[in-house]
Amino acid sequence: MRLPQFTYHSPDTLEGVLALLDEYREQAGVLAGGTDLLVRMKHRLAGPKVLVSLKHLDSLSYIKEDSGILCIGAKTPIIDVIRSESAAQAAPALVQACGRIGAVSIQHFRGTLGGNILQDNRCIHYNQSQFHRSGRQPCHKDGGKICYARDEADRCNSTCQSDGACALMALDAHLILNSTRGERRVALDAFYSTDGIHPFDIQPDELLTQIDIPVVPGAVSAYERLSFRSAIDYPIVCTGVRLVPDPDDPGCIGSARIVVGAMGRSPLFLAQVSLSLTGDALNGTAAVEKAGKDAMNAAAAFAAHNAGAELTYRQAMVEKMVVRALIQAAARVSIRKAR
Repeated sequence: MRLPQFTYHSPDTLEGVLALLDEYREQAGVLAGGTDLLVRMKHRLAGPKVLVSLKHLDSLSYIKEDSGILCIGAKTPIIDVIRSESAAQAAPALVQACGRIGAVSIQHFRGTLGGNILQDNRCIHYNQSQFHRSGRQPCHKDGGKICYARDEADRCNSTCQSDGACALMALDAHLILNSTRGERRVALDAFYSTDGIHPFDIQPDELLTQIDIPVVPGAVSAYERLSFRSAIDYPIVCTGVRLVPDPDDPGCIGSARIVVGAMGRSPLFLAQVSLSLTGDALNGTAAVEKAGKDAMNAAAAFAAHNAGAELTYRQAMVEKMVVRALIQAAARVSIRKAR
């Protein structure tokens, strides 16, 4: 499959990129690694008239700590996150998630953290070739009025299957967006719309430049995911969790964040389920199992048949993934104590 025609720009500076995005807006596509965008263009799922490459913007590739914040440039390669000691200490869930993105070749040569966050929502009924889609009426995301993933749905139910976004939301990450108008900071759990067609709160002239992760003393995190193959495949269920021990009683949970991914139009931050763990013992089996069941019930309302696995199976696996992630995170507290 050939790419459609487009005009290519490769500015040397961030200012040059932002100027082009301001000029072309909806007609422009941002090219970092291209592992998502170029495939969608070949399938005629995206058709930007102008591609703005970040090839020369090495200034957006870094991992550093600054005033209690782990700052990661949006163009940072996935492999750099995997190998980062700072990320391993402050955000092990993110390191685990990055280790499950795509294949090794993508992690080493093409994939970027910013690109993974901004990976377009997916649906097995939509992410097909133009020839395949031409055999039936177009769905909501393809300009029609049908959702093949959920009967009688009045909107697109394409699903966020980003590993990185799920882990980062559990870590309470924030995004820095830049444009010629200035800088905007937004919490990741407020970055997603309820629209599967336009899933992100990002304007056409804005560029994601940095991901900020708060370094919380004592916090531990973990990421679990289920897919058909260990590499290449997108998750059909995933979860990221962060636990912060109670400073007055280190054997208990002071606060928790549980996020379920690949089940809805955005990663699902389960606030009530997370809150229910406050005050429970870190090694409390009953509380963890209850949180898993509650997470399954909460996520089931958002699930659609669009990820290549039976819907009831995916819903049941939410419980398993949440329980595994919570147990794994709690075990990291014990490891730290042993040291």
